[in-house]
Amino acid sequence: MSIRETGMQKENGMREDDLEVYKRQGFDNPSGFGKRPALVIVDFVNGFADPGKFGGGNIAPAIAATVKLLAFFRERRLPVAHTRVVYADDGSDWGVFTLKAPALKTLTESAHASQIVAELTPMAGEYVVRKRQASAFFGTELNAWLTMQRVDTVVVAGCTTSGCVRATVVDAMQNNFRTVVATECVGDRAIGPHEANLFDMRQKYADLHDNAAVMRAIDALK
Repeated sequence: MSIRETGMQKENGMREDDLEVYKRQGFDNPSGFGKRPALVIVDFVNGFADPGKFGGGNIAPAIAATVKLLAFFRERRLPVAHTRVVYADDGSDWGVFTLKAPALKTLTESAHASQIVAELTPMAGEYVVRKRQASAFFGTELNAWLTMQRVDTVVVAGCTTSGCVRATVVDAMQNNFRTVVATECVGDRAIGPHEANLFDMRQKYADLHDNAAVMRAIDALK
């Protein structure tokens, strides 16, 4: 029997009765913005912009939307961090992540695929995180850098929504940063995982806002 035949509607793959469970149990509450936000752009590198490598889906429009959000943060002189996946040329730091996705081994320091896309090229003073795991926080100094910048709110852009974005969002929240997903600025190689993970992050880990709402909220802080 189809969803339509049972009278149920779907939201990001969720049945109406499933959604009611989240509502009844008190999820999807806002954490809001604090006093000082930072933008963390996850893995918008050439390899993930290329559908022939790691890209596809809605990653290209997410990059285009991030150009606008990055310009906004720069105009207001707010902290910005970018991430890259970078493995050693000799494979000495390969791990289980590269067993699950062996093509990641090609993302070395000098590889074209590992370079941040030209339209988001970091400026002086913007922090570039080199990571070997999904989360921008795991095994890096991002938490310490954000703390030094007196940041209390992390706005996340990047890819993939179901992978490194989600892992970064969960860790941002677990490090007690108010966490916001810029919905126009995150993308995935497949739309199903993108939508499902946006739903789940909204319920438990982050606030979800489009660019206009993020900008309004940040300008209101002043």
